[in-house]
Amino acid sequence: MAWYILYLLNLLWAVAGTSTQTQGSCSVPPAQQPLVNGIQVLMENSVTSSAFPNPSILIAMNLAGAYNVEAQKLLTYKLMANDIADLTIGQLALTVMALTSSCRDPGNKVSILHRQMENWAPSSPNAQSSTFYGPSLAVLALCQKNPETTLPIAVRFAKILLANSSPFNMDTGAMVTLALTCMYNKIPVGSEEGYRSLFGQVLEDVAENISMRIKDNGIIGDIYSTGLAMQALSVTPKHPPKKWNCKKTMDTILKEIELGKFHNPMSIAQILPSLKGKTYLDVPHVSCIPGHEGQPTLPNQTNPAPTSASNITVIYTINNQLRGVELHFNETINVSVKAGSVLLVVLEEAQRRSSMFKFETTMTSWGLVVSSINNIAENVHHRTYWQFLSGKTPLDEGVADYIPFNHEHITANFTRY
Repeated sequence: MAWYILYLLNLLWAVAGTSTQTQGSCSVPPAQQPLVNGIQVLMENSVTSSAFPNPSILIAMNLAGAYNVEAQKLLTYKLMANDIADLTIGQLALTVMALTSSCRDPGNKVSILHRQMENWAPSSPNAQSSTFYGPSLAVLALCQKNPETTLPIAVRFAKILLANSSPFNMDTGAMVTLALTCMYNKIPVGSEEGYRSLFGQVLEDVAENISMRIKDNGIIGDIYSTGLAMQALSVTPKHPPKKWNCKKTMDTILKEIELGKFHNPMSIAQILPSLKGKTYLDVPHVSCIPGHEGQPTLPNQTNPAPTSASNITVIYTINNQLRGVELHFNETINVSVKAGSVLLVVLEEAQRRSSMFKFETTMTSWGLVVSSINNIAENVHHRTYWQFLSGKTPLDEGVADYIPFNHEHITANFTRY
């Protein structure tokens, strides 16, 4: 009987969802479903008691239907107990969405996020497009909670986007589409019709930009930006002139999975909802088992309690020798951190010990990415960025907050792509 109840709940969830993707023409063939199941298990296995709680992974688990219920409980518990004081707007928005998809009350996190967005403004009129990724998440999270009170924030945000002339960023464009589609579909009755026109104009511009980056094999931008782009194109009310062949995109992504390209938990979290026919707009419609709304309990510990991790010494070097950049430097510092720490911990410890190692981050679909070190910032116009290496091996695009490592030598090179 229990399995039948779960079946009915999943059926109701599917009906209640808001995705407009045509399942018949753009779904995973049954023969290739084990590929999708395999990467989902890989993602879920990344959830451990010692890992940093990643809300994107919990959202993906809840949209897809979690296999590892114990990992789902653990991640939910850790996000509910997480100190939000140091979270960026994007991280806080993801946390609100993750708890919403788990049928948990985010509590005062929503009001705090609302207040932060009321006070938010870009650093300059032509701030880089990636700057808008976190605020897009915030508009989406707030829209799903209360579109009426979010309307003034969304209107101001849309006007800022229209005035910005920075080069297009795929992940930001996809998240803008999801956020403003939510607002477009939920404009309160009696509101000015001009609001719909405003959101529609931004959505039309972004959809055209996304469609211009659809490759002949169906990949949109690159394989890792395709997941969010698929979500955006499947829900946007403003379809671009260039028609999107969803089936071709799906076929190519499945081939990439078969080749082992999706092994990082964050890359899996971005593609998994689309593989399951879901989008972030489905977050409020996740069906929960009756009685599941109570305070979550910690999973049973089947393994002995882990011992405290030992410290390792990381030799951290920052290097800028690019021509045309005024400040050249090559500085090294030794920092002591716990084994298995994320890159962000190393950078924070180095910054604490020396102002030369001051750094800034930008919220992206993969998490926090280092955008500036020692006052030298990435620049999309100059095609420059900070690349992190362990020896000669690049780390995952400078993702600072989620990926643990045990490298003893880290180098940050300011370089061009």
